[in-house]
Amino acid sequence: MPNNKRPAKGPSAQPNRGSAKPAKPAKPAKAAKPVEADPEELAQNLVDLALDITEREGPDAATLTARQEELAVLVRRMLRRKHDDVLYGAIEVAKYTDPDCCRLLRERVEEEAATYHVRGDDEMELEIDAFMIPLFVHSTGGLVQEDVFRDDADFEALMDSFRQSGLASAATRIVLVRHLYDLDAVDRIRYSELQEMLREAAQAMRSRKLVATPAIEASMRPWVGGDYEAEDDAMELRFLLGFALKPVDDPFYKIPSGEAASDAYFEGRMARYRMWAGSVSPLLQRCLSRHPAELELNFLYQDLFYGALEQGVAELSMLATLAEVNQKLEEQQRPPDRIKAVVAPLEANGEPVLRINLYPLDGGAPLASIDKPLDLAAHLEAELEDLCDALGTVGLDGVLLARGFDEAGEPEDAEPYLSA
Repeated sequence: MPNNKRPAKGPSAQPNRGSAKPAKPAKPAKAAKPVEADPEELAQNLVDLALDITEREGPDAATLTARQEELAVLVRRMLRRKHDDVLYGAIEVAKYTDPDCCRLLRERVEEEAATYHVRGDDEMELEIDAFMIPLFVHSTGGLVQEDVFRDDADFEALMDSFRQSGLASAATRIVLVRHLYDLDAVDRIRYSELQEMLREAAQAMRSRKLVATPAIEASMRPWVGGDYEAEDDAMELRFLLGFALKPVDDPFYKIPSGEAASDAYFEGRMARYRMWAGSVSPLLQRCLSRHPAELELNFLYQDLFYGALEQGVAELSMLATLAEVNQKLEEQQRPPDRIKAVVAPLEANGEPVLRINLYPLDGGAPLASIDKPLDLAAHLEAELEDLCDALGTVGLDGVLLARGFDEAGEPEDAEPYLSA
């Protein structure tokens, strides 16, 4: 640190006299750089804080709120410093620590990564978030990347449709990226990269001049795979990526208090989204292909970036599982309604799975087994319900839930699954 004290009086402080040159003043010492904590230590700090929040009991609401704010501050700091390794590492550690802790930490990281706050010209606080709409595109021969978003007017109409359909407020500005993302491109976008994309989008949406957006442009990668023959039936998962800039206190997005009012709020939004998906389909078909009538679009729900990614991956995984079940049923050469399925959670090769065993109605050993991978931090009951509901669509005699399977493959404590 520089020494700002007055020099002490005495021989050493007297000026040099005579022909001798004056001594050069000593250079101030450079400030020491703060020592950055070890990434593993930083990751563990995040896990410990999330674990403290999930395990905290009792009426101490003030302490809980303080812990939650502390976690949010730490996550934002990691995002600013581009410490993606710390964030991904913390989530991985939490996955093997406690499911509730992992879910809380992952949700907080993903929400902070997908939102960014800025000040408007009038000092109003604005929030910009990155949202996506996953959709499955069915076609003959597959999509052609060069044909996507060719027409300027159609693309502008697609962006305008969000406000016109009531999915965004009048005070919200919506901008779509003029690129249709595949799963590989979306999966490559790391937390700090998404934050940089949000900063670029916010600057571009608030500027009257053209603004460079290198992070957004870098995210627009060519599609991987999908080399279909002209006569092939194709089903492709794609994502629309957009940015929404709005006042932080916009009442349009305020969720009412109370369970009934909150449920009504989300039910109304879902109804508007379904109406939007139905009305916008012809327009989006024109945006995606030179032969729009040959496309069939299936929309998943609009969500923040990582929530939409999770939806798309989950649906793709479910479709793959159902395809495997149908293949096993075909191999049996007997009607599906003469077969029942039993589902149970277990470990296979050290990893958690949901196992589906197919049995003949007249009894005997399982005809086939299919394992669906299970995330350690997943809600087990929700995963079981989703799988059983999906199995109910393939024409089986019935679906049962079991605690597990014995060594012979017989179900333990199996009971019929009753859809809610």
